Amino acid sequence: MTDLDYTIAAIRFAKDDHIDGLLEAVAHAIRSRGLPVVGYLQREEPDGPGCCQATFLEDLSDGERLRITQALGPGSRGCRLDPRALADASARLFAKLDASTQFLILNRFGKGESDGQGMRDVIAKACELGVPVLLAVREAYEPGWHEFVAGSGTLLAPDAKAAAKWAFDAIAWRQSKSNAA
Repeated sequence: MTDLDYTIAAIRFAKDDHIDGLLEAVAHAIRSRGLPVVGYLQREEPDGPGCCQATFLEDLSDGERLRITQALGPGSRGCRLDPRALADASARLFAKLDASTQFLILNRFGKGESDGQGMRDVIAKACELGVPVLLAVREAYEPGWHEFVAGSGTLLAPDAKAAAKWAFDAIAWRQSKSNAA
């Protein structure tokens, strides 16, 4: 495997896959071994009668929730993602990343990342630092992910045990590189 294969992995998921619970299980498994995890999990909460759910990013390091959707009102159909809120969440996470970061989990590699925005700078910084990154990607955004990782990286099935195994292998691989340096 290449450095990038151990640095970044995407869990391919479909609409009916409970990807947020899967990512949370991986974060829990890593923490249970005493290792810190940074990043975001996606949370959905009711947003009033007749409205779509509100989407929040929950910070894995401190539990803070950042709302990333706009309340457009009952029956609205447009994109509810708030680009400013997403940019703020990205900037906060970017500032937390450094060489001591052990592992990064991100809720999605989606449209924003495929278009060169969203959390793309955070992912790139983590990869430059050699911090293992685990994220989720829907089939529609796989071409953007493949372009981003330039044919490397690891694509995983939506299986918590397989994702946790990749995470522990990536952490061990990074530690072995640090010890060899």
